[in-house]
Amino acid sequence: MKNSESPFNRRNFIKKSSVLALGTLGTASMYAVSDVSPLKPSQANDINIVGPKEGYTPHIGTLVSMMNWMRMVILSPVKDMSISDLDYLVDENANSIGAMLMHLAATERFYQIHTFENKIWGDWPREDAEKWTTASGLGDAARKKIKGNSYDFYLNELSEVRENTLTEFAKRDDEWLLTVDKDWPWGPTNNYCKWFHVCEHESNHNGQFKFIKSRIPV
Repeated sequence: MKNSESPFNRRNFIKKSSVLALGTLGTASMYAVSDVSPLKPSQANDINIVGPKEGYTPHIGTLVSMMNWMRMVILSPVKDMSISDLDYLVDENANSIGAMLMHLAATERFYQIHTFENKIWGDWPREDAEKWTTASGLGDAARKKIKGNSYDFYLNELSEVRENTLTEFAKRDDEWLLTVDKDWPWGPTNNYCKWFHVCEHESNHNGQFKFIKSRIPV
């Protein structure tokens, strides 16, 4: 499988790709499992147990458990926020919480198309490029376009993308997850690392959500 050879690092590759074509365990245990979508019945009562999950091969199930836990954590500080709070900008160069929630969905969709469909950004279907370009790149375009949406809107976008991820994971095995892409821009990388990056990426924005929330005028 070949990928774009344009040089970019792990921090900015999503942003550059868009140009090509287009907190804690205590907090988590208090958060509603129903907002981690969709969980299999066997997962509903073991959200804090990282490890293999029914319906997946062992390593994929472990990855799913981490992704579900992280999704619960990142939604905790923003659950049921008002539209004005979701749109709040700390300054003229900031990203809103709403735009970053959409950005997380865009990032996951990027990896779906890349790892499940073996495509690079330039090969994306037009409807995907049109929907996710702004959210992927954030910045001024997102400040202008991604606003006025409710918490449920963003939750539905995240949940729809995640449902597709879990469905596709169930079709694959640990051999696929451990397959190494020698042409990945930041060096040889397996699918496990690529998808762990999706989880880690949410963790990164979790801190931003909490910071912005602390700055919203009461």
